[in-house]
Amino acid sequence: QVQLVESGGGLVQAGGSLTLSCAASTFSTVTMGWFRQAPGKEREFVGTITWTGYTYYPDSVKGRFTISRDNAKTTVYLQMNSLKPEDTAVYYCAASFQARLVTRKDDYNFWGQGTQVTVSS
Repeated sequence: QVQLVESGGGLVQAGGSLTLSCAASTFSTVTMGWFRQAPGKEREFVGTITWTGYTYYPDSVKGRFTISRDNAKTTVYLQMNSLKPEDTAVYYCAASFQARLVTRKDDYNFWGQGTQVTVSS
């Protein structure tokens, strides 16, 4: 079992930046991901990072969001820049045993409780 705890959410103005952290109880899983879910919408893929640091992002956040990880601290980060009101959502960290870039939420084995990000216009 892997416990994931997100932190760093909050209220920010459009154009601002925010960094989320996800502390994992262990990095026995290899690939980490971030998802978000706005009210009334499906959970949406935001980005993924492998154990060796390869990353992948959807077009909606590419160039604005950056995922990084500190394997020694078993922590993953999501740096969000140029935030827009449509980025408002609950952001979730997830962990997968698969040793590749993972974009589908069904391929993740463990999930955090989420942290709210609100971007005001």
